[in-house]
Amino acid sequence: MAATLLLHHRFQPETVLELIKTARPSVFPAVPAMLHVLNQRLRDNPGKWDVRSLMWVISGGAPLMPETAKEFAEFTGAQVVEGFGLSECSPVTHAGPLDGNAQVGTIGLPLSDTDARIVDAETGTHVLAAGEVGELIVRGPQVMLGYWNNPEATAQVLRDGWLFTGDLATCDQDGFFKIVDRKKDLIITSGFNVYPNDVEYVLKQYADVKDAAVVGVPDRQRGEIVKAIVAVKSKSHFNQHHFEAYMKDNLAHHKVPKILEIIEGELPRNFLGKVLRRKLRDAADSPDTDDSTPSEEVLAPVVAVAKAD
Repeated sequence: MAATLLLHHRFQPETVLELIKTARPSVFPAVPAMLHVLNQRLRDNPGKWDVRSLMWVISGGAPLMPETAKEFAEFTGAQVVEGFGLSECSPVTHAGPLDGNAQVGTIGLPLSDTDARIVDAETGTHVLAAGEVGELIVRGPQVMLGYWNNPEATAQVLRDGWLFTGDLATCDQDGFFKIVDRKKDLIITSGFNVYPNDVEYVLKQYADVKDAAVVGVPDRQRGEIVKAIVAVKSKSHFNQHHFEAYMKDNLAHHKVPKILEIIEGELPRNFLGKVLRRKLRDAADSPDTDDSTPSEEVLAPVVAVAKAD
């Protein structure tokens, strides 16, 4: 693109919006947490920042809520799509097409010279049919040669030239891929598979909920049970009985959280804005840990916006 990169070392919403207003970039790589906050600022300050220079917004790092993408597209006029990758792939494998044909809720299509398949999650040897949930594997020029001085870990994820991502996904008839969840985050309760992303999406639709995370907690009878950590706007105004009724009305019985933890702060996140489910699981598994107020990690990713000369 022969583009100029505008580097911003720490995500500060007002500064980023001012940068977009003055520098007129055309491309904005982001994570969903950024878009959500920028939507709030633009909604609360109509007309303050002109962000119509943006043409393409590529979101990654975490699932993008369709409502967040739609609202940011309305503010900017940009094509807002999702992409996917991991450090082992330098770091991108998929992206939504930028010609208006992106499919909401998918990570799009494999990049040029990149192959992708969905295989069975148990053995990784059988390619699954369209729509079936399995592990996403990829191969291409961006795939790493291996982990430094760690042949055992390399052998686990690199097999016959394919990188096993550890992500559960589907591929539809048109070749669009959709991430279902991390393989290690899958909850199996009484023999039923529960994907945390599915439950979190429903919980976040409730008006008084700011954020939600779902993890599995060991249970002798069921193997695991579903626990939800829900960040609310105000504990004093939150009606837990109404919320529990809402969950039962909108979730299959085995997906309804058996443990509900209500917090008023923030969920722990890494610098990319991903909720740290492992930290929440560890807190839930430790009887000596008070996890009623998960520690907050500062969201401080590197943001780059590109402006074509």
